[in-house]
Amino acid sequence: MALTEAFIRECADDEALFRALAQELSERIPRELEWDTEDHLARMRALPPGLRAMVAIYQLDVSMALDDLGWHFGNWPDRGLREETLRGLKELEADEAAEIFEAACALVEPYWDTIVELRKGSFDDFADWYRDSDLDKALAPLNERMWVFCGRTKSGLLSYWVSYARKYPERVAV
Repeated sequence: MALTEAFIRECADDEALFRALAQELSERIPRELEWDTEDHLARMRALPPGLRAMVAIYQLDVSMALDDLGWHFGNWPDRGLREETLRGLKELEADEAAEIFEAACALVEPYWDTIVELRKGSFDDFADWYRDSDLDKALAPLNERMWVFCGRTKSGLLSYWVSYARKYPERVAV
């Protein structure tokens, strides 16, 4: 089934709409391509603005569910992905999350080259460095705020997908 404006407008079930959005995204950007940053970014940027934003925030949602902001940057040390994530939060009108993420980006920036260099080795290199680092301590208040923000809904950041699609179906439909 194509993700059309008509389908989005007529779909009364939020869960069904969420599944349709997730299915469309998984077909457009298969999970195995997430680690190929260049291809992932190119495919993401070719999507309609709403789907682009949804793809962009997905990994941040996973990071906040499993770890924290520092681990997010450790897992995804790419400035293009970082910018897409911020753009995605703003597009989806997750303003508070965008503010928190932008503040985290500013804190991470002085450590960016270190993170990238550590990620060239084993993941343990990053983990050993990050645990109890100045960055870990600096991000702690932002992590708390983001966890509270994500905890307000049962789906965290992904809860913005359905409300956005209903408000702007023309920015989501393919």
